[in-house]
Amino acid sequence: MHRRLLHTTRRLYNDTSSSLSRQSSRIRRQVHELGAINAPNDFAFVAQPKTVEIIGAPMTAGQPLLGTDSGPELIRSLGLGGRLATLGWRVSDAGDLEFPSPGPGDLTLAPGDGRAKNSMAVGAGNKILATAVETALSQGRFPLVVGGDHSIAFGSLAGVLRNNPDTSILWVDAHADINTPLTSPSGNMHGMPLGYFLGLPGFEVGKVPGLEWMDDIPKLRPEQVVYVGLRDVDPGEVEALRNLNVTCYSMSHVDRFGIGGLMEKALKRLGNESPIHMSFDIDSVDPVEAPSTGTIVRGGLSYREAHYVCEAVSETGRLASMDIVEVNPMLSRGEGAEATADLAMALTESAMGNRIL
Repeated sequence: MHRRLLHTTRRLYNDTSSSLSRQSSRIRRQVHELGAINAPNDFAFVAQPKTVEIIGAPMTAGQPLLGTDSGPELIRSLGLGGRLATLGWRVSDAGDLEFPSPGPGDLTLAPGDGRAKNSMAVGAGNKILATAVETALSQGRFPLVVGGDHSIAFGSLAGVLRNNPDTSILWVDAHADINTPLTSPSGNMHGMPLGYFLGLPGFEVGKVPGLEWMDDIPKLRPEQVVYVGLRDVDPGEVEALRNLNVTCYSMSHVDRFGIGGLMEKALKRLGNESPIHMSFDIDSVDPVEAPSTGTIVRGGLSYREAHYVCEAVSETGRLASMDIVEVNPMLSRGEGAEATADLAMALTESAMGNRIL
């Protein structure tokens, strides 16, 4: 039944995709490649000629709302591949990965171990994604993971850390996603990836069905992670972040320092040698700009602030991989869905080298 609902969601999206593409033509956006003269270390961790591997990750099992599986298809339909090619990238795109759906016979956590909904489906899909990301990195390519809900970070981070355990993580999100089965108010796994990778209690070996394959994945050290854009953090997450002393820049810090000063601080914390993986949740942007996403919170990044985040990371020359997640076309039909997907594509362009001048 769940899989039939997912297919129905995609058919509903397909019925409107052509009109959304026509509407997007009204949004004028220039594309200027960041040239070698201005950026001698342009994407230093990507082999030449630089190739982006677009990996569609249509995950919905990490949260309760149908529609995130249509996000990759909508973003592609607005011209993602062509825009990246204009920026000088060779583009490889094999389409969306095939993820299993939750089933009635799936194992669940033992009593007393908390809640991690659909953990077997989330785990199985992310095992596939981790292999795709690791393979792209091993070939010198830039894996661009287009979600899908943010539980896809279990797979993208697993692939990234298997390839290079010292990779720095820039997490751009309204939410900290550092819950565990023991602390999560909802049990939704899109709020748990960093709880797992930072080694918090609740993810011990064998406790969460579906994640057994991750037992040998390197964990993150707190100093490898920097947050930008936080504004909706659960009590258990606040405690964990304080105990681990993770660097967190909330929207209050954006107000205090301005986005330029804040990004200078954030990137300094990430050092100057390791590759950077940026995991960008579209809900980090204010819902006025990005209404078609599942967990909206007012007071987010402005259009230009969000672009500046991506431009600043790109200008380091160290961006090596990226997630763009949580676009859900079913939550704001018509122009709202198009505007959210178009913003996700535009932010990706800024991260991949687009500049105003």
